[in-house]
Amino acid sequence: MTMNNGCRTTKGGRLDPAVALFHSLSDPTRLAIVKSMAAGEVRVSDLTGELGMAQSTVSAHVACLRDCGLVAGRVEGRSVYYSLTQPELMDLLSQAEILLAATGNAVSLCPVYGNESTHHVRALEDVR
Repeated sequence: MTMNNGCRTTKGGRLDPAVALFHSLSDPTRLAIVKSMAAGEVRVSDLTGELGMAQSTVSAHVACLRDCGLVAGRVEGRSVYYSLTQPELMDLLSQAEILLAATGNAVSLCPVYGNESTHHVRALEDVR
């Protein structure tokens, strides 16, 4: 696997679109960025203050979301304002919360993903 703007690709450079979508949402920082954008447009500088992260880190995560087609930027003067391109994304995350309510304990205990990834479950709950 190789890295491309923070998103994984296979040897051939491509992922199944569903895998790429869920991978783009698999990081707690990207979920927090999506949550911020659900309330409206944000600049990277707004996100750095909100998330307490370096500008380069936030920019890389925004680039991943942008490359996946989930966010887009609008230039105004010297600033770029980012927003969600698909409001259905919030519907998807709401449905994920329902699924987690039903299977969250099983997901948390999953021997492959749960032990080190329980913070992802909490990050999805924070999207609400």
